[in-house]
Amino acid sequence: MGEYILTITAIFQILVFAIICYYLFLGIAGLFRKEEKKNYTPKNKFAMLIAAHNEEVVIGSLIESMMKLDYPKEMYDVFVIADNCTDNTAKIAKGYGVNVCERFSKDKRGKGYALEWMFSKLFAMEKQYDAIAIFDADNLVHKDFLKEMNSKMQEGYKVVQGYIDSKNPEDSWIASSYSIGFWTQNRMNQLAKANLGLTSQIGGTGFVLETNTLKKLGWGATCLTEDLEFTCKLVLNGEKVGWAHDAIIYDEKPLKLKQSWSQRKRWMQGFTDVASRYFFKLLKKAVLERKFYIFDCALYVLQPFVTVLIGISTILTLIQSNTSGVNIFIINYLFSDDAFKAFCVIQFLLTPLTLLIDKKISKQFMLMEILYSSNVFVVPYLATNTRDWLVALAISIGYNLAFLVLTGILLGKKQFVLFYRFWLYGLYTITWFPISIQGILNKNNKEWSHTKHVRKIEICDV
Repeated sequence: MGEYILTITAIFQILVFAIICYYLFLGIAGLFRKEEKKNYTPKNKFAMLIAAHNEEVVIGSLIESMMKLDYPKEMYDVFVIADNCTDNTAKIAKGYGVNVCERFSKDKRGKGYALEWMFSKLFAMEKQYDAIAIFDADNLVHKDFLKEMNSKMQEGYKVVQGYIDSKNPEDSWIASSYSIGFWTQNRMNQLAKANLGLTSQIGGTGFVLETNTLKKLGWGATCLTEDLEFTCKLVLNGEKVGWAHDAIIYDEKPLKLKQSWSQRKRWMQGFTDVASRYFFKLLKKAVLERKFYIFDCALYVLQPFVTVLIGISTILTLIQSNTSGVNIFIINYLFSDDAFKAFCVIQFLLTPLTLLIDKKISKQFMLMEILYSSNVFVVPYLATNTRDWLVALAISIGYNLAFLVLTGILLGKKQFVLFYRFWLYGLYTITWFPISIQGILNKNNKEWSHTKHVRKIEICDV
């Protein structure tokens, strides 16, 4: 029986490790940027769509940032979709002189339906646009956004995603964790895939669609993750999503774990729904056409399942490491102890290194992270002669607290808080495991939930 357990877990653990190595490879590929030849000659006329549901607190700041774009004013117009609003969203938007379209529907609720409704209106207008840019109401737009998007579209891309930054990274540990997650995603996933000739993914906001392509394919993306659904639709039709690293929009991140949990569960529900409808179509097309970028997209839609597999792999490793005689295969068996620890250090340091390159952290903070990563070697060494797990735990906690205090002494209060929140980012990452399980189990729940915004942040504040 023990041999069967070892064989089965070996196949499972090696498969999961292969996936981890692939994403590690992507992360390393994102550390670099290919040289781009940009063309800032204004060519495309843009319709700027803001999907808004009861957003009276934030809608004005977004419109003001759009009015300051470094792009000919006659070549873009702003449209606010006041979707089932019961507050002053429409009234405030009208005060800025932009186009406001009010929509009321009890049955078809959510951003996907609102966009589809607005697209049909745009197509019927006398004035036509070359491309449509999509935003959430809590966003702020960098002045170069359209200039960068226009340049990327002139390379031939029909759909382009911009860099989703954070406008409130210091508001709470959850906001910080979200920000770290998005910053690393921008490089380790989006930019990496652009560097390798794969397709990036639409991120829900801060992206542009060529109007003719939208007319040809139709939107039809009305699930909880309409951005992912349309990405799959594009890839199945032979298109790739382009990546504009310098087209920046600032997105407001949740402040509390409960709010974050609800939002991320909705994302995982949407991912599972899309995976159930598109994974095998993508996989079949990838095999028949022998195109790796399609396979990569198929793998990406499996994100909830991959997260659960990694979680199970971690649990199996912990069981084997702390229990004798269970015969569970763990990846450590493939390497020497020091080699595996070195692999863990590389994985750990990839996140802060990514943030350093994009100037989200200081060189001094990065140095502390490098020194801190030595814990995978030092802590086991210090605990070599103890068999009491409580003593070993105390050594680990003591080592971590020493680094926290040292960071505060050497780098100051702000870096002390950031170091502490890097710890909590680990906790945030762990919560993806139960959230993904919930998302998979509740994939058929299509009820859309609104994230309420209570702070007004101006573009000058970020």
